[in-house]
Amino acid sequence: MSQRGFFDLEHRYEGLDAKSDPLVAILAAVPFELFRVKLKSALVKGGLQRADADRKSLAGRKPWDEVLIFKALVLQALYNLSDDAMEYQLRDRLSFMRFVGLGLEDAVPDAKTLWLYREALGKAGAVEGLFNQFDSYLKAKGYLAMGGQIIDATIVPAPRQRNTRDDNMTVKAGRTPADWEAHPAKNRQKDKDARWTKKHGKSHFGYKNHINIDRRHKLVRRYAVSTASVHDSQKLEDVLDPDNTASGVSADSAYRSKESEEMLAERAMKSHIHRRGNRGKPLTPRQEAANKTRSKVRARVEHVFGNQHNSMGGKFVRTIGIIRAGVKIGMQNLAYNMRRLVVLERAAAVAT
Repeated sequence: MSQRGFFDLEHRYEGLDAKSDPLVAILAAVPFELFRVKLKSALVKGGLQRADADRKSLAGRKPWDEVLIFKALVLQALYNLSDDAMEYQLRDRLSFMRFVGLGLEDAVPDAKTLWLYREALGKAGAVEGLFNQFDSYLKAKGYLAMGGQIIDATIVPAPRQRNTRDDNMTVKAGRTPADWEAHPAKNRQKDKDARWTKKHGKSHFGYKNHINIDRRHKLVRRYAVSTASVHDSQKLEDVLDPDNTASGVSADSAYRSKESEEMLAERAMKSHIHRRGNRGKPLTPRQEAANKTRSKVRARVEHVFGNQHNSMGGKFVRTIGIIRAGVKIGMQNLAYNMRRLVVLERAAAVAT
Protein backbone atom coordinates (compact mmCIF):
# COMPACT_ATOMS: atom_id res chain seq x y z
CA MET A 1 0.00 0.00 0.00
CA SER A 2 1.43 3.38 -1.02
CA GLN A 3 1.96 6.16 1.50
CA ARG A 4 -0.79 8.75 1.55
CA GLY A 5 0.09 12.35 0.73
CA PHE A 6 -1.46 15.78 1.11
CA PHE A 7 -3.86 15.43 -1.80
CA ASP A 8 -5.06 12.07 -0.50
CA LEU A 9 -5.95 13.77 2.80
CA GLU A 10 -7.78 16.51 0.94
CA HIS A 11 -9.70 13.82 -0.91
CA ARG A 12 -10.70 12.30 2.44
CA TYR A 13 -11.89 15.71 3.66
CA GLU A 14 -13.92 16.14 0.50
CA GLY A 15 -15.60 12.84 1.31
CA LEU A 16 -16.47 14.13 4.79
CA ASP A 17 -17.88 17.32 3.29
CA ALA A 18 -20.02 15.26 0.91
CA LYS A 19 -21.54 13.62 4.00
CA SER A 20 -22.22 17.05 5.55
CA ASP A 21 -19.74 16.93 8.42
CA PRO A 22 -21.60 18.83 11.21
CA LEU A 23 -18.33 20.14 12.66
CA VAL A 24 -17.63 22.08 9.47
CA ALA A 25 -20.93 23.90 9.93
CA ILE A 26 -19.98 24.84 13.51
CA LEU A 27 -16.58 26.11 12.35
CA ALA A 28 -18.31 28.25 9.74
CA ALA A 29 -20.84 29.68 12.20
CA VAL A 30 -18.67 30.24 15.28
CA PRO A 31 -15.73 32.71 15.24
CA PHE A 32 -13.51 30.86 17.72
CA GLU A 33 -10.89 33.61 17.64
CA LEU A 34 -13.47 35.66 19.53
CA PHE A 35 -12.55 33.72 22.68
CA ARG A 36 -8.75 34.02 22.49
CA VAL A 37 -8.25 37.03 24.76
CA LYS A 38 -10.55 35.72 27.49
CA LEU A 39 -9.00 32.26 27.25
CA LYS A 40 -5.46 33.60 27.60
CA SER A 41 -6.46 35.75 30.57
CA ALA A 42 -8.21 32.79 32.23
CA LEU A 43 -5.21 30.49 31.79
CA VAL A 44 -2.99 33.07 33.47
CA LYS A 45 -5.51 33.62 36.26
CA GLY A 46 -5.91 29.86 36.64
CA GLY A 47 -2.17 29.44 37.16
CA LEU A 48 -1.46 27.37 34.06
CA GLN A 49 0.41 30.06 32.12
CA ARG A 50 2.35 33.21 32.86
CA ALA A 51 1.57 36.52 31.30
CA ASP A 52 4.06 37.43 28.57
CA ALA A 53 5.19 40.43 30.63
CA ASP A 54 6.06 38.14 33.56
CA ARG A 55 8.13 35.67 31.55
CA LYS A 56 11.88 36.13 31.76
CA SER A 57 12.30 34.78 28.26
CA LEU A 58 10.04 33.71 25.42
CA ALA A 59 12.43 30.86 24.67
CA GLY A 60 11.63 27.26 25.48
CA ARG A 61 8.69 25.05 24.71
CA LYS A 62 5.63 27.05 23.72
CA PRO A 63 2.30 26.32 25.41
CA TRP A 64 -0.53 24.80 23.42
CA ASP A 65 -2.59 27.27 21.44
CA GLU A 66 -5.45 28.21 23.75
CA VAL A 67 -8.07 28.26 20.97
CA LEU A 68 -7.01 24.79 19.79
CA ILE A 69 -7.48 23.39 23.31
CA PHE A 70 -10.77 25.25 23.68
CA LYS A 71 -12.02 23.62 20.49
CA ALA A 72 -11.07 20.23 21.95
CA LEU A 73 -13.09 21.07 25.09
CA VAL A 74 -16.03 22.04 22.88
CA LEU A 75 -15.75 18.65 21.15
CA GLN A 76 -15.78 16.97 24.56
CA ALA A 77 -18.99 18.83 25.41
CA LEU A 78 -20.57 18.05 22.03
CA TYR A 79 -20.00 14.31 22.45
CA ASN A 80 -19.61 14.00 26.25
CA LEU A 81 -16.20 12.34 26.00
CA SER A 82 -13.73 11.65 28.80
CA ASP A 83 -10.23 13.10 28.55
CA ASP A 84 -8.76 9.75 27.49
CA ALA A 85 -11.49 9.21 24.89
CA MET A 86 -10.95 12.75 23.60
CA GLU A 87 -7.22 12.16 23.14
CA TYR A 88 -7.93 8.92 21.27
CA GLN A 89 -10.50 10.54 19.00
CA LEU A 90 -8.16 13.43 18.19
CA ARG A 91 -5.60 10.87 17.04
CA ASP A 92 -8.11 8.71 15.20
CA ARG A 93 -10.80 10.90 13.61
CA LEU A 94 -10.05 13.19 10.70
CA SER A 95 -13.14 15.31 11.39
CA PHE A 96 -11.95 16.03 14.93
CA MET A 97 -8.42 16.82 13.76
CA ARG A 98 -9.71 19.27 11.17
CA PHE A 99 -12.06 20.91 13.69
CA VAL A 100 -9.27 21.77 16.16
CA GLY A 101 -6.75 22.60 13.40
CA LEU A 102 -4.35 19.65 13.56
CA GLY A 103 -2.61 17.92 10.66
CA LEU A 104 -1.53 14.30 10.47
CA GLU A 105 2.03 15.32 11.30
CA ASP A 106 1.13 17.47 14.32
CA ALA A 107 1.42 16.52 17.97
CA VAL A 108 -1.89 15.85 19.74
CA PRO A 109 -2.75 17.20 23.23
CA ASP A 110 -2.94 14.29 25.64
CA ALA A 111 -5.57 13.62 28.30
CA LYS A 112 -3.50 15.26 31.05
CA THR A 113 -3.16 18.46 29.01
CA LEU A 114 -6.92 18.66 28.48
CA TRP A 115 -7.46 18.12 32.20
CA LEU A 116 -4.97 20.86 33.14
CA TYR A 117 -6.53 23.41 30.80
CA ARG A 118 -10.03 22.64 32.04
CA GLU A 119 -8.81 22.89 35.64
CA ALA A 120 -7.36 26.32 34.90
CA LEU A 121 -10.66 27.50 33.43
CA GLY A 122 -12.42 26.22 36.53
CA LYS A 123 -10.05 27.95 38.95
CA ALA A 124 -10.45 31.19 37.02
CA GLY A 125 -14.24 30.85 36.93
CA ALA A 126 -14.00 31.57 33.23
CA VAL A 127 -16.64 29.37 31.59
CA GLU A 128 -19.59 31.60 32.45
CA GLY A 129 -17.69 34.56 30.99
CA LEU A 130 -17.04 32.61 27.78
CA PHE A 131 -20.71 31.66 27.67
CA ASN A 132 -21.77 35.30 28.10
CA GLN A 133 -19.31 36.42 25.44
CA PHE A 134 -20.87 34.06 22.92
CA ASP A 135 -24.33 35.23 23.97
CA SER A 136 -23.26 38.80 23.18
CA TYR A 137 -22.11 37.60 19.77
CA LEU A 138 -25.49 35.96 19.18
CA LYS A 139 -27.28 39.19 20.08
CA ALA A 140 -24.98 41.19 17.78
CA LYS A 141 -26.03 38.87 14.94
CA GLY A 142 -29.66 39.68 15.65
CA TYR A 143 -30.58 36.66 17.79
CA LEU A 144 -31.98 38.69 20.65
CA ALA A 145 -33.73 37.10 23.60
CA MET A 146 -37.34 37.44 22.44
CA GLY A 147 -40.83 36.13 23.05
CA GLY A 148 -40.47 35.61 26.79
CA GLN A 149 -38.29 33.29 28.84
CA ILE A 150 -38.73 29.66 29.83
CA ILE A 151 -37.04 28.28 32.93
CA ASP A 152 -36.42 24.72 34.02
CA ALA A 153 -33.79 22.47 35.57
CA THR A 154 -32.51 18.99 34.88
CA ILE A 155 -30.56 16.53 37.01
CA VAL A 156 -27.01 15.89 35.85
CA PRO A 157 -25.88 12.51 37.20
CA ALA A 158 -22.42 12.05 38.70
CA PRO A 159 -20.58 8.84 39.67
CA ARG A 160 -22.39 7.38 42.66
CA GLN A 161 -20.54 7.30 45.96
CA ARG A 162 -20.67 4.06 47.94
CA ASN A 163 -20.65 5.74 51.33
CA THR A 164 -22.02 4.63 54.66
CA ARG A 165 -24.91 6.53 56.23
CA ASP A 166 -22.53 7.98 58.83
CA ASP A 167 -20.15 9.13 56.09
CA ASN A 168 -22.99 10.90 54.29
CA MET A 169 -24.12 12.64 57.47
CA THR A 170 -20.55 13.81 58.13
CA VAL A 171 -20.21 15.16 54.58
CA LYS A 172 -23.56 16.98 54.79
CA ALA A 173 -22.32 18.63 58.00
CA GLY A 174 -19.38 20.03 56.04
CA ARG A 175 -16.74 17.70 57.50
CA THR A 176 -14.58 14.92 56.08
CA PRO A 177 -14.91 11.40 57.56
CA ALA A 178 -11.84 10.37 59.55
CA ASP A 179 -11.37 7.23 57.43
CA TRP A 180 -11.13 9.37 54.29
CA GLU A 181 -8.62 11.71 55.90
CA ALA A 182 -6.44 8.70 56.73
CA HIS A 183 -6.45 7.59 53.09
CA PRO A 184 -5.66 10.63 50.85
CA ALA A 185 -6.05 8.65 47.61
CA LYS A 186 -9.53 7.55 48.64
CA ASN A 187 -10.40 11.07 49.79
CA ARG A 188 -9.49 12.53 46.39
CA GLN A 189 -11.98 10.23 44.71
CA LYS A 190 -14.88 11.24 46.94
CA ASP A 191 -17.32 13.85 45.68
CA LYS A 192 -18.23 15.84 48.77
CA ASP A 193 -20.37 18.35 46.85
CA ALA A 194 -22.83 16.19 44.90
CA ARG A 195 -26.08 15.29 46.65
CA TRP A 196 -28.94 12.81 46.43
CA THR A 197 -32.47 13.74 45.43
CA LYS A 198 -35.66 11.94 44.45
CA LYS A 199 -37.66 12.48 41.29
CA HIS A 200 -40.68 10.42 40.25
CA GLY A 201 -39.91 7.99 43.05
CA LYS A 202 -36.33 7.32 41.88
CA SER A 203 -33.12 8.37 43.64
CA HIS A 204 -30.55 10.44 41.73
CA PHE A 205 -27.05 11.55 42.70
CA GLY A 206 -25.27 14.52 41.21
CA TYR A 207 -25.96 18.11 40.25
CA LYS A 208 -28.55 20.28 38.52
CA ASN A 209 -28.37 22.42 35.42
CA HIS A 210 -30.79 25.34 35.81
CA ILE A 211 -31.36 27.12 32.50
CA ASN A 212 -33.27 30.01 30.98
CA ILE A 213 -34.06 29.85 27.27
CA ASP A 214 -35.76 32.45 25.13
CA ARG A 215 -39.01 31.36 23.53
CA ARG A 216 -38.18 32.77 20.08
CA HIS A 217 -34.80 31.19 19.33
CA LYS A 218 -34.60 28.40 21.94
CA LEU A 219 -31.09 29.51 22.96
CA VAL A 220 -29.81 29.14 26.52
CA ARG A 221 -29.51 32.71 27.80
CA ARG A 222 -28.57 32.16 31.44
CA TYR A 223 -27.73 29.14 33.56
CA ALA A 224 -26.77 28.15 37.09
CA VAL A 225 -25.28 24.97 38.54
CA SER A 226 -26.24 23.50 41.90
CA THR A 227 -26.27 20.20 43.73
CA ALA A 228 -29.16 17.87 42.89
CA SER A 229 -30.81 18.47 46.27
CA VAL A 230 -31.41 22.18 45.62
CA HIS A 231 -35.06 22.83 44.79
CA ASP A 232 -35.64 24.25 41.32
CA SER A 233 -37.38 27.35 42.67
CA GLN A 234 -34.31 28.39 44.68
CA LYS A 235 -32.50 29.30 41.46
CA LEU A 236 -35.38 31.13 39.79
CA GLU A 237 -34.08 34.61 40.52
CA ASP A 238 -30.50 33.65 39.54
CA VAL A 239 -31.46 32.65 36.01
CA LEU A 240 -33.98 35.38 35.18
CA ASP A 241 -32.98 37.32 32.07
CA PRO A 242 -33.69 41.06 32.28
CA ASP A 243 -32.75 41.48 28.59
CA ASN A 244 -35.63 39.46 27.15
CA THR A 245 -37.79 41.74 25.00
CA ALA A 246 -41.01 40.22 26.38
CA SER A 247 -42.12 40.13 30.00
CA GLY A 248 -43.51 36.58 30.16
CA VAL A 249 -41.85 33.96 32.37
CA SER A 250 -42.85 30.32 31.88
CA ALA A 251 -42.01 27.47 34.25
CA ASP A 252 -43.58 24.37 35.75
CA SER A 253 -45.49 24.34 39.02
CA ALA A 254 -42.34 23.68 41.10
CA TYR A 255 -41.49 27.36 40.66
CA ARG A 256 -44.84 28.71 41.81
CA SER A 257 -45.07 30.30 45.24
CA LYS A 258 -46.31 33.52 46.74
CA GLU A 259 -42.71 34.75 47.01
CA SER A 260 -41.89 34.01 43.36
CA GLU A 261 -45.06 35.71 42.14
CA GLU A 262 -44.26 38.82 44.17
CA MET A 263 -40.64 38.83 42.97
CA LEU A 264 -41.70 38.65 39.31
CA ALA A 265 -44.25 41.42 39.82
CA GLU A 266 -41.57 43.66 41.37
CA ARG A 267 -39.46 43.10 38.24
CA ALA A 268 -42.40 43.96 35.97
CA MET A 269 -42.43 40.39 34.66
CA LYS A 270 -45.61 38.49 33.88
CA SER A 271 -45.91 35.03 35.43
CA HIS A 272 -46.95 32.13 33.19
CA ILE A 273 -45.93 29.60 35.83
CA HIS A 274 -48.15 26.55 36.07
CA ARG A 275 -50.67 26.47 38.86
CA ARG A 276 -50.86 23.46 41.14
CA GLY A 277 -53.65 22.00 43.15
CA ASN A 278 -53.54 21.43 46.89
CA ARG A 279 -54.97 18.72 49.08
CA GLY A 280 -58.68 19.30 49.25
CA LYS A 281 -58.48 22.09 46.70
CA PRO A 282 -57.89 20.69 43.20
CA LEU A 283 -57.47 22.84 40.14
CA THR A 284 -60.60 24.11 38.47
CA PRO A 285 -61.30 23.10 34.84
CA ARG A 286 -60.35 26.64 33.79
CA GLN A 287 -57.02 26.41 35.61
CA GLU A 288 -56.31 22.99 34.09
CA ALA A 289 -57.02 24.40 30.63
CA ALA A 290 -54.68 27.32 31.32
CA ASN A 291 -51.94 24.91 32.41
CA LYS A 292 -52.40 22.93 29.20
CA THR A 293 -51.94 26.10 27.16
CA ARG A 294 -48.83 27.01 29.13
CA SER A 295 -47.41 23.52 28.60
CA LYS A 296 -47.27 24.08 24.84
CA VAL A 297 -44.86 26.95 25.45
CA ARG A 298 -42.92 25.41 28.32
CA ALA A 299 -42.27 22.23 26.31
CA ARG A 300 -39.64 24.10 24.29
CA VAL A 301 -37.19 23.91 27.18
CA GLU A 302 -37.56 20.13 27.17
CA HIS A 303 -36.29 20.16 23.59
CA VAL A 304 -33.03 21.67 24.87
CA PHE A 305 -32.57 19.02 27.55
CA GLY A 306 -33.54 16.32 25.07
CA ASN A 307 -30.94 17.58 22.60
CA GLN A 308 -28.24 17.56 25.26
CA HIS A 309 -29.22 14.08 26.40
CA ASN A 310 -29.79 12.38 23.04
CA SER A 311 -27.60 14.26 20.56
CA MET A 312 -24.72 15.32 22.79
CA GLY A 313 -23.89 12.05 24.49
CA GLY A 314 -25.95 12.50 27.65
CA LYS A 315 -25.65 14.79 30.67
CA PHE A 316 -23.47 12.55 32.86
CA VAL A 317 -20.40 14.24 34.43
CA ARG A 318 -17.29 12.26 35.32
CA THR A 319 -15.63 14.95 37.42
CA ILE A 320 -15.45 15.39 41.19
CA GLY A 321 -16.69 18.56 42.93
CA ILE A 322 -19.11 21.32 42.01
CA ILE A 323 -16.44 23.60 40.48
CA ARG A 324 -15.46 20.96 37.93
CA ALA A 325 -19.09 20.03 37.38
CA GLY A 326 -19.79 23.71 36.74
CA VAL A 327 -17.14 23.76 34.00
CA LYS A 328 -18.54 20.65 32.33
CA ILE A 329 -22.16 21.81 32.52
CA GLY A 330 -21.30 25.34 31.41
CA MET A 331 -19.38 23.99 28.41
CA GLN A 332 -22.32 21.77 27.53
CA ASN A 333 -24.68 24.76 27.54
CA LEU A 334 -22.21 26.74 25.42
CA ALA A 335 -21.75 23.85 22.97
CA TYR A 336 -25.55 23.51 22.68
CA ASN A 337 -25.82 27.18 21.73
CA MET A 338 -23.16 26.68 19.05
CA ARG A 339 -25.14 23.80 17.56
CA ARG A 340 -28.34 25.79 17.83
CA LEU A 341 -26.74 28.72 15.98
CA VAL A 342 -26.05 26.41 13.03
CA VAL A 343 -29.75 25.46 12.93
CA LEU A 344 -30.84 29.09 13.12
CA GLU A 345 -28.43 30.17 10.39
CA ARG A 346 -29.67 27.42 8.07
CA ALA A 347 -33.28 28.45 8.68
CA ALA A 348 -32.40 32.09 7.98
CA ALA A 349 -30.67 31.10 4.72
CA VAL A 350 -33.72 29.14 3.56
CA ALA A 351 -36.02 32.03 4.47
CA THR A 352 -34.04 34.42 2.28
